[in-house]
Amino acid sequence: MSSTLFPRYDSLQKSFGTAHGPALTHRSAVARVPVPEIRPELCVAYSVVDDAKDKAKKLSDEAAKEFEKGIAAAKPKKQTIELYSGKYYAACTFGGMLACGLTHTAVTPLDLVKVRRQVDSSLYKSNIQGWGLIYRSEGLRGIMTGWSPTLFGYSAQGAFKYGWYEYFKKTYSDVVGPERAHRYKTSVYLAASASAEFLADIALCPFEAVKVRMQGSLKSPYKGTLDGIRQIMASEGTAGLYKGIYPLWARQIPYTMMKFASFETIVDMIYTRLPGNKNDYSKVVQTGVSFTGGYLAGILCAIVSHPADVMVSKLNAYRKPGEAFGTVISRIYGDIGFAGLWNGLGVRIIMIGTLTGLQWMIYDYFKIFMGFPTTGGAAPPEEKK
Repeated sequence: MSSTLFPRYDSLQKSFGTAHGPALTHRSAVARVPVPEIRPELCVAYSVVDDAKDKAKKLSDEAAKEFEKGIAAAKPKKQTIELYSGKYYAACTFGGMLACGLTHTAVTPLDLVKVRRQVDSSLYKSNIQGWGLIYRSEGLRGIMTGWSPTLFGYSAQGAFKYGWYEYFKKTYSDVVGPERAHRYKTSVYLAASASAEFLADIALCPFEAVKVRMQGSLKSPYKGTLDGIRQIMASEGTAGLYKGIYPLWARQIPYTMMKFASFETIVDMIYTRLPGNKNDYSKVVQTGVSFTGGYLAGILCAIVSHPADVMVSKLNAYRKPGEAFGTVISRIYGDIGFAGLWNGLGVRIIMIGTLTGLQWMIYDYFKIFMGFPTTGGAAPPEEKK
């Protein structure tokens, strides 16, 4: 009979014991009767069971190992993107597109009434009255007039603005060195944001021209964004899409410089006054700080850029074909005066404050999702000994 059919000696010891060993049954120990030695040839059944247990244990161990391998393979691999690499800037570009495109589109009703009041201050007595009149005459679709060029235009602008800002901030910091970059960080923020917005407005301008014309008229002259671009190019050429680029730069570059520099400064001040370091706080707290800093920065942005915003609205609506830029600016200022440059400031503060706060919150949440540190509140570089 094969040896595999017999139990091992240690198994017999555990199960029965021997006459000479200490393992006795309870009854045998009481009676002091020695247990006869177990004959292996009579234990074929025990041999089969014992062998099956060994094989089952081996199979169980192998199955456990395979299961662990399967779990490890099923887990998603953590993607790590090196900071300041091409992929990092591409991710920031996408985050900026989300932050600006979604938020500007969401506040289209506010923007619509603001633009119409800037074009004709006597049109509505208040924002509430404006929305009521538009809704009664055009319905909900009328309140959302201009949403499509807003979505396309500010998605493109946000992508350029945030992506290039991250690039220029790093580049300018490297040029001056880490210690000077920290000492003059506000100057770095201002230079980086101005450079980024200059490029972003080139992407925004054609869509802004369509948006303002759609919103500035009581009845939109275009069916949509593409129809507006087609009609403008047909009647005025490519120059018609960019005739508002100078006032757009005048509005957006100071706006963005204030937006980024003040945001970074405010966030830095918040973390400086909180106990501990920035990294000690949860991601929820960090995005809350981003929203607070963005909202406060947005109020400053609205004040700084509002006169130019009024000019952009007026210029796209009233500039005559071939009319010189200086001529139309003088004509508009002569019509509205200095006080007219501040028409609609209240609603713009609410709109821009909310916009900027939400943009920074979305952008920094996206950075957290990608595994990047949030914007602002960075520790100063260590001094060289």
